[in-house]
Amino acid sequence: MSRNDTYDAIVIGAGSVGMPSAVYLGERGVRVLVLDELPAPGQGQHKAAIGGVRATHSDPAKILLCKDSLEIFRGWKEEHGFDVGWKPGGYAFPIYDEPMEQTLRSLVSTQKSHGLNIDWIDDDAMAELIPGLRREGLRGGTYSPEDGQVSPLLAAEGFRRAAVANGVEFRFRSPVTAIRTAGGKIQGVDTPDARFDAPLVLNASGANARQVGALTGLDLPVTPDSHEAGITAPLAPFLDPLVVDLRPGPEGKTANFYFGQNHEGQIIFCYTPRELMVGKDRESTSEFLPIVTRRLIELVPRLKHMLVRRVWRGLYPMTPDGVAIVDRAPEPEGLFLAVGMCGQGFMMGPGVGRAMAALMVDGELPLAEEAATMLRYDRDYHASKIEALK
Repeated sequence: MSRNDTYDAIVIGAGSVGMPSAVYLGERGVRVLVLDELPAPGQGQHKAAIGGVRATHSDPAKILLCKDSLEIFRGWKEEHGFDVGWKPGGYAFPIYDEPMEQTLRSLVSTQKSHGLNIDWIDDDAMAELIPGLRREGLRGGTYSPEDGQVSPLLAAEGFRRAAVANGVEFRFRSPVTAIRTAGGKIQGVDTPDARFDAPLVLNASGANARQVGALTGLDLPVTPDSHEAGITAPLAPFLDPLVVDLRPGPEGKTANFYFGQNHEGQIIFCYTPRELMVGKDRESTSEFLPIVTRRLIELVPRLKHMLVRRVWRGLYPMTPDGVAIVDRAPEPEGLFLAVGMCGQGFMMGPGVGRAMAALMVDGELPLAEEAATMLRYDRDYHASKIEALK
């Protein structure tokens, strides 16, 4: 095992959270090393994302972090000179039943109180927003025009370029085998081939968060489950927002499902299974495509002739209460946590990364106390489970 240079900070994980964290640490003059077991950045759960980015959540922590993410993604090309596929157009939630209408209408006031641009629109406006939308039973829905979509693959390259420009170094095919401590403080990290010294380590390892945490004796309450998605051949542009249908599927296997048309014209889609598939199995299932295409065609019949190119499965690193952990670890000193993004790591990642850089350098999260408290590692995960919209 060779001896390598000393760094100010080591980030474990080159994904949706680890890469922007490295970007903003480097921006602050921190000498950063990013380690990842995979051969390139964004090859874990990052590339499995469908690219939706919204701040229209139901709790202040996600709202504030995603507002920052949206600001970062919108301005990425202008600031960094690289197009990450930002597509404005917002999020639309068409509603077909009264109880869900009441739920969303009650959320709008909370969301507006945090500065979000969202409103309830009537059925005619919703049908105009989503051409070809089934009108029978449509009551209207919520629309947030400042949300949008980004290409996960282009974002990975954008983050990498910005990180390198800020002096960040990457080591791929480098799984972390040990996190060294002495006197209750972080000393460095080992891989099969090398030892790296640093007083600060960030665990941003996604679905591997619990295993990485165990290297310091920390039991992180993060358990992955898998979700499937797919993408079509390009269609002529017709759909601006990403659409979320909150109804349970008639087949009894799905909760909500969502889809959008990306900046290249492809329809990208996903659903939330009613029975979670816990674990790290990422093999595609035979039932996904028949179920999700029936739901798509039922909602927007004009999509019946679309050509599906591929499907895949990614992992949602879940916490018991559905909220991420963005905090310093209780011990050892110098260990930080940005884990348990609950399937929203892509949309939260830039905001989390900028907040984590502030925490690691300045010692405090730049968030309102209510939001920062929700993200703490030592919270009671079962006291009040938050049912955030997925």
